[in-house]
Amino acid sequence: MFNHSLTAKTVFLNACLSTVAVLMITAQVGAVPRLQDSDERRRAFDLYASNNFVGALPLLEKLAAANPNDTAILSRLGFALYSSSTTEKDPAKRQKMRERARATLLRSKSLGDDSNLTQVTLDGMSVDPATVVFSDTKGAQEAIKAGEEAFVRGDMDKALASYKKALDLDPKLYEAALYAGDVEFKKASNSTDPQFRSDHFDLSGVWFAKAIAIEANRETAYRYWGDALDAQGKTREARDKFVDAIVAQPYTRTAFIGLTQWADRHKVALGHPRIEPPNSMSTEGGKTTLSIDPKTLDSNDGSNQWLMYNLTRIAWSKGDFFKNYPNETVYRHSLGEEAAALRMVAEFAAKDLKSGKIKALEPSLVTLVKLNELGLLEAYVLFVRPDQGIAQDYAAYRVANRDKLRRYWLELVIR
Repeated sequence: MFNHSLTAKTVFLNACLSTVAVLMITAQVGAVPRLQDSDERRRAFDLYASNNFVGALPLLEKLAAANPNDTAILSRLGFALYSSSTTEKDPAKRQKMRERARATLLRSKSLGDDSNLTQVTLDGMSVDPATVVFSDTKGAQEAIKAGEEAFVRGDMDKALASYKKALDLDPKLYEAALYAGDVEFKKASNSTDPQFRSDHFDLSGVWFAKAIAIEANRETAYRYWGDALDAQGKTREARDKFVDAIVAQPYTRTAFIGLTQWADRHKVALGHPRIEPPNSMSTEGGKTTLSIDPKTLDSNDGSNQWLMYNLTRIAWSKGDFFKNYPNETVYRHSLGEEAAALRMVAEFAAKDLKSGKIKALEPSLVTLVKLNELGLLEAYVLFVRPDQGIAQDYAAYRVANRDKLRRYWLELVIR
């Protein structure tokens, strides 16, 4: 779906339980038991869907023993074990529950389970949720932990009251607002009453907005809000929230889940602009080696201008980096360098085309010139061509250019 895959950094683990709870809602169609399923299976799945993981656990254990290759059972059992471990006070027993959860989910995955539900849960396994510190305020920490215990037992009213109390005691506690919104989302999703659903989806949005006001550069509240909006049929508004999630934290796996699932549901294609420079260069021991595609030298489609990309980058490595980043003492590949190099090619190619020197540009140059004219070249670099050096420049660029980052997705990626 994407021409470039960003490396995920697992920074979302504190919110893992609620992350997976929201993913469960998007997977409900596939989770409906068949008519021939046993009453016990239906009961287990109903408890699981209502968020009562503790109640569902013994039934899922029994079902898994009888159906060891059923991924629908195994994926639920794995998460039920993991979420129920938060209520276990003994650290050794809690660790064993997490180990069993991991083994169960890995087995489910080996049998063909490639769901986001399973992958996100596995990503969160390295953290013992019972030891997570949400707040330095003792009362707020106790309240949010009480909310988590109520949440995994399916007691939504008690969970919501606890999250509200936590936010009152610590007004900067992002997770309290996030989880309160998640409870309202869960209430709406589990109801068949249209007005109740609408009211509680709206209430979830109020809480997600509060979380965003606390911390605008975390992706989760945007993504959860997008789920609520999409459940109400507000397709475009949901899309915008999913884009906001990516803009908030583009180098995390979970930031992309909302938009990719939205695109699948609504049959919308996603794809980054495709740009393939023909030349290559490498640096080793301070020596740069440039390999030029000979077909570009006598081209009539502007390909020869790609040499400017390589020459510009070499100039940055020799000194231009320090002129543009005076506070840094060690060279790195930067947003400034990559954008300058690509812009040089775009401007020379556009000039040749306008002057009539060439009649048409090769496809990558057509795309590159368009990106430059739209003012979205930096956004493209940050989303499609980031390495460790370029990624360091993302936060600073986002401060003044959030709208351009959003435009990149809305105008170029979502088709």
